[in-house]
Amino acid sequence: MKILIVGAGEVGFHIASRLATENKDVVVIDKDPKALKRVSEQLDVQVFEGSGSSPEVLREAGISQSDILLAVTDSDETNLVSCLVCDLLSPATRKLIRIRDSDYTDFTDRLRDDPPHIDTVINPEVELVRTVQRLLEVPGAEDVAEFSGGAIKLIGVRLDELSPLSNMRLTKLREVTGDFHLLIAAIVRDEELIIPTGRDSLVPGDLVYFVTDDANLHTALKLFGKESRPVKRAFIVGGGRIGMRLARALAQNGVYVKIVEDDPQRCNRLAEALNNVVVLNGDGTDQGLLAEENIEDMDVVITVTGDEETNILTSLLAKRMGVPIAVTRINKFGYFPLTTAIGIEHVISSRLSAINTILGHVRRGKVLSSVSLKGERAEVLEAEALETAEIVGKPLKSISFPKGALVISIIRDNEVIIPKGDSVIQPADRIILLCSQQAIPKIEKAMAVKLEFF
Repeated sequence: MKILIVGAGEVGFHIASRLATENKDVVVIDKDPKALKRVSEQLDVQVFEGSGSSPEVLREAGISQSDILLAVTDSDETNLVSCLVCDLLSPATRKLIRIRDSDYTDFTDRLRDDPPHIDTVINPEVELVRTVQRLLEVPGAEDVAEFSGGAIKLIGVRLDELSPLSNMRLTKLREVTGDFHLLIAAIVRDEELIIPTGRDSLVPGDLVYFVTDDANLHTALKLFGKESRPVKRAFIVGGGRIGMRLARALAQNGVYVKIVEDDPQRCNRLAEALNNVVVLNGDGTDQGLLAEENIEDMDVVITVTGDEETNILTSLLAKRMGVPIAVTRINKFGYFPLTTAIGIEHVISSRLSAINTILGHVRRGKVLSSVSLKGERAEVLEAEALETAEIVGKPLKSISFPKGALVISIIRDNEVIIPKGDSVIQPADRIILLCSQQAIPKIEKAMAVKLEFF
């Protein structure tokens, strides 16, 4: 598979990094020689200096031999022209585009059906709002991913000493869960990913990922000592486009929302655009303002300004003043490993949301969606099992999956099955697999060749 990436910024760089580790043929195009130098020095990919909207540049970079074009620059207009030129030069190439300006939202269907015939339009701000909404549906979780239209949830929770699962060997899990079958999909311990076996134990401080459906979510959370009470009051810091989208979405779901913004003109626009939202003009890092607005009565504070340092400081201050949950927007990937150490548990990133969505559309075979786990150490794939696949009709315990891969759920005729060793996959089942980064190339190849693991 050959993939052309237009844009060597953070999104382009990290997508190229992920795809390069999977032995794909990747070409990165950008006008900025400094950005290309970073790519060429750190990644095993080709680079091409020039405008990704130039027909000559795209032709010389090999657009006619490319399976996918990813247009992910910071300019919506450049991305749109790149796709239009690609449609003229190589109509068979799939086109994925990142668009941030909400003015284009109403034209998404037209962009697919008419030139430039874009296959997938991704708005990172929309994806980020969805990420926040998923987190707030499960307030005790640090990470939430949904599959099969929300029927399956992969939940990441921090294990504390009071949980009945603390210090338990997984072979004894059924003694605690009884008839309720709980599948532990992954453990993150000391920044290392563990895909567990029965010999592993759960240790206080672990970030534990488990699989459940909506009906059993409350039961599963109770085992970890977590509550699933809904968020009713939210305090948003930052009234930019993301803050406005988020405030509108939460208010429409019945959440009482306050939003603070330091730009008076922006506050006027927020007040005009938002119904049932309290708009405040001020500094979100002002302890006096937070105290005056009774921040301790809020269920959650969500910091989404364009400045990571402001978001981090505001979140820490709000938690110190009594807010139980702080959701912090961070776009610099270098900050991610530090967040847990300084007390930031819920991290969101528009760039990471965009990357997750894009990766779900570039996978080969019958892959329907893809989500990266915290820290991008692993990926969860949702795929369709083909009738001729080797894994169909056999108990899972008799199948030699690649090391670092685990089937964590099966969906059959709208029924959610948490798999056991004797579970059997049938044709047309949707299967959800957790894969370490090292296992992804083999799993993806298996998807493309009818899931034949042998």
